[in-house]
Amino acid sequence: MDDAVRLKHVETIREVGYTIVEGAIAPDLVAALNEALARLERDLGAKPSSNDFEGRQTVRIYNLLAHGAPFEQVPVHSSVLPIVEGVLDKGCLVSSLSSIAIDPGEVAQPIHADDMVIPLDKPHRPIVCNSMWALTDFTEANGATRLVPGSHKLGNPEYGGTYDSVPGEMRAGDVLIWDGALWHGGGANRTDRRRMGMAMNYCAGFIRQQENQQLGLSPERVKGFSPRLRELVGYGVYQGLIGHIDKQSPAQLLGDGAAFRSIWDR
Repeated sequence: MDDAVRLKHVETIREVGYTIVEGAIAPDLVAALNEALARLERDLGAKPSSNDFEGRQTVRIYNLLAHGAPFEQVPVHSSVLPIVEGVLDKGCLVSSLSSIAIDPGEVAQPIHADDMVIPLDKPHRPIVCNSMWALTDFTEANGATRLVPGSHKLGNPEYGGTYDSVPGEMRAGDVLIWDGALWHGGGANRTDRRRMGMAMNYCAGFIRQQENQQLGLSPERVKGFSPRLRELVGYGVYQGLIGHIDKQSPAQLLGDGAAFRSIWDR
């Protein structure tokens, strides 16, 4: 990504709380992801949940990196990761990767902030940066994510409260990226067709990940990841200190002989 474009997106997130990268994902990858998710939904027998937050007419599939290609392309995508690194830093981690399929008849998700459960006073520096990949068109009618511009500079919302919001409308292949403190929620689907998206969520390297990547992914699968993806799922050390094992990087347990210097050795 051109550095000037990347910086513009990062600055927009700082000021407004979110940005949309148009045409970020190539059509062939969009098609591959839709196909893989349809297969997983059949194979896993995935069904909607029984709570209002996840949605009673919304099908979610979690821990997608455990299912191989094409999901391994998602966390390291060159149209998204550089922006996330600009909001957090290059020590960021994959927090979770899941699909969110909003079916007809779904009601609006309660307005919330993704970092509400972290007990820190607000406002604070970004510690979570999340993204929504549009695998179909997102419209106000079919459940485009509702956004409250500028709310990342405030405290937490009253969960489920009523707030003025705007729809994050996108075409398939666009990606919405936001500060995890931004107030938002999935929209209601008033159409007769599914709204298909994928939530690629990141956190700062010093924050515990939403999905436990180290137990959710077998070491054998992680061995096949690119070096950057290994780091993103936690097989690295933040600032030469956080996450080490006996002064070694977790990546060395996978047979990666890359040298590691701890913060104490610098």
